[in-house]
Amino acid sequence: MAEHFRVGGGARLAGEVQVVGAKNSVLKLMAAALLAEGTTTLTNCPEILDVPLMADVLRSLGCTVCVEGSTVTITAPSQPCERADYRSVSRLRASVCVLGPLVARCRRAVVPLPGGDAIGSRPLDMHANGLRKLGARTEINHGRVVADAEDLRGAQIWLDFPSVGATENILMAAVLAEGTTVIDNAAREPEIVDLCTMLQQMGAKIEGSGSSTLTVHGVSSLQPTEHRVIGDRIVGATWAFAAAMTQGEVTVRGVNPHHIDLVLDKLRAAGADTRTDTDSFTVAMDGRPAAVDFVTLPYPGFATDLQPMAIALSAVADGTSMITENVFEARFRFVDEMVRLGADARTDGHHAVVRGVSRLSSAPVWASDIRAGAGLVLAGLCAEGTSEVWDVEHIDRGYPRFVENLRAMGAEVSRVTTDPVR
Repeated sequence: MAEHFRVGGGARLAGEVQVVGAKNSVLKLMAAALLAEGTTTLTNCPEILDVPLMADVLRSLGCTVCVEGSTVTITAPSQPCERADYRSVSRLRASVCVLGPLVARCRRAVVPLPGGDAIGSRPLDMHANGLRKLGARTEINHGRVVADAEDLRGAQIWLDFPSVGATENILMAAVLAEGTTVIDNAAREPEIVDLCTMLQQMGAKIEGSGSSTLTVHGVSSLQPTEHRVIGDRIVGATWAFAAAMTQGEVTVRGVNPHHIDLVLDKLRAAGADTRTDTDSFTVAMDGRPAAVDFVTLPYPGFATDLQPMAIALSAVADGTSMITENVFEARFRFVDEMVRLGADARTDGHHAVVRGVSRLSSAPVWASDIRAGAGLVLAGLCAEGTSEVWDVEHIDRGYPRFVENLRAMGAEVSRVTTDPVR
C-alpha cells in the first residue's frame, strides 16, 4: 500500500498559515548537541519525518533523545560512540553533519555515506579537506567517511564553493580546536547563522556570523543549552508561490521576511502585491502572473530548494521564463513530471525554458524529492480536474501538516492510501 495526495484544481488560496522551525536548521542543531555533555533542548522544531530519523542517528551514537511535538531534548554522553549506524545514516542526507562534532568530541568519526534526496551529486570532499586542514586524517572508502585526529588545531580554510554542509561540519569541529580557525567563502544561509547562534549560547567564540568569513576561536569545552529554531524560509516561500500561482492572498507567519527578500522581489516582478512585518509577510495576486526568469545560487541568491516552485509558477505565467540551475544538476528531473501536467517546458543542460499556459491539465505524477513533491502539488492546484501526486513521503520529510495547511487555505487536497499504479 502507498499514500498519495489527491489535488483538485481551481481553488484560490486565502487565509493565514503558521510556519514552524526550519528543516535545514533543526537537523544540524540536533547534531551540534553532541558537542556538549548533558541535555540540550530545541523548541519550535518541525514535526516532520526527518526529525525522528535524525534522533535515531544520535541514539546510535549513545545519545538519549526525546521528541515530543515541537520540542526535542538531546542528552549527549561524556563519550559519544564514534561510529554512526549505517541503517540510520542511509535514510538521511543531513546525518553527515555528525562528522564534525564527533571529530571534535571523540577525535575519531566513522560515518557511512548518507542517503537523502536524489537531486544530484553532493560530494564530501570539502568536508574531508576542511577537517584535514584542522589536523585530522580523513579518507572516504568502503562507503564511509573515516576521520582521526590526535589534536585539532586552528587553520585558514578556503572553500571552493560556499557549501552549507561543509561550512557546518568544519565550524562544529573548529569550535573545540586549539587556536583560531578562519573559514573563507563560508556559506551565509540563515540556517548557518542559527547554528552559530546556538554554538555561541553553548560557549563557542565565533565572529562573522552571516558573512562569507567565519572566525572561530577554539575553546576547551561547551555547555548544553536551550534554543529556538528559526522559521523555515523554504516552507514560507512555498506558501508565497502558492498564493501567487492560485491568484490568492495568503499571510505567512513565523518567518523572517528578510530571509526571502529575493523571492518576494521575484513575485513582485510577476505582479504580486507583497507586505512584510517583523516575522510575517503577505502575498496577494490579482490576475495571471507574468513570466519571470530565475537563477539558483547560494544564499543570498535564489535558493535551489525553490527551483521546483519557480518552474511551477512559470508553467502558468503569461510569457516565457528561463530557469537556470547552478547548484544541483538533477533537480530538473522534476520537469518531466510537470510536462505530464501539461506544462510547456524543455531542459538544456543547466537551463529550463518554460512557456506559460493558461491552465494545466490533471495527471498522476511522482515526487522525486521533497521540493519537487511540493512543486507538483502547487501545479496540481492550477490544473483542470483532479491530479494525483505519488511518493508523498518525500513531502512529509520537509512540510509539517502539509495537507492540513493547504485545506485551511481553501485547497481541495486529501491524503489517500491505495495501491500505486505506474
